Amino acid sequence: MESGGIMEARPDCCITWLYAVSDSLGPRLHDIAPRDTALVPEFLIVFVYNISHIAVGLLAPSGIFSSALNTRVKMMFVIVFLLTLLSHVPARDVCPKCGTMEVPYPLSTSNNCGNPRYRIYCNNGALEFLSAQGFYYRILSINPSARKLVISPPLIAKNTCCSSDLSLGGLRLDENSLFNISTRNTVMLFNCSDNILLSPLNCSSTSFCRQYEGAGEGSGCKGTLCCHFLKDSAMTSHRIRVRAGGCTAYTSVVDIKPDDPIDRWSYGIELQWLPPF
Repeated sequence: MESGGIMEARPDCCITWLYAVSDSLGPRLHDIAPRDTALVPEFLIVFVYNISHIAVGLLAPSGIFSSALNTRVKMMFVIVFLLTLLSHVPARDVCPKCGTMEVPYPLSTSNNCGNPRYRIYCNNGALEFLSAQGFYYRILSINPSARKLVISPPLIAKNTCCSSDLSLGGLRLDENSLFNISTRNTVMLFNCSDNILLSPLNCSSTSFCRQYEGAGEGSGCKGTLCCHFLKDSAMTSHRIRVRAGGCTAYTSVVDIKPDDPIDRWSYGIELQWLPPF
């Protein structure tokens, strides 16, 4: 049933105005309304069932509303009351917070909330994303309106130039999942073999990776062959690859600008998800 009003005449000369805030209320509204409105003294009755479905009824002798309230006033009264009710009704299927982070729908931390096809994990008060290889990446932020989240790049071990997910080949998403890597990530690869020079990546002295290797975490990669690239739509959207004999470490910055100083870089790997269907 679409949201709207239904005026229904009763044998007892009463009028019932019903308003539904659901496109699927299940039983017909008049089947759950009181059968004898003459016995109901209240002007407003609220029917709530299955927590996410609400029906609001104005029930009173027809003479009261026809003489005292016009249709517009009745409608406004119902809308105001309904908005008040909705402010106290929890959003459907939303998972509880994980630590201090909200878990917006459809993201799911258990089988009892959200949509299980958008599974993430709450481990010791921290939200994490699980890769196809079984590696957990900490979730730094979530933008539900844009359907995006940002995960932390893997650590590069101190005094080495190896990412912590090197043994797994880097980040790989399940190609059948509803998540993919967005096109706003600038990926930097370090400790690469000479074969990388045959690629179209930027491996020049002006590459962003040269700035990063001078920073704390990237110091172990200083002096190695490094390159950067923008993760665009022409590349696989489910993988950032590292391997022994290729490049052994990587990091990523979201939405980097050419003139941004390194202290303004937003480190992370931005993922996006498809809407529920």
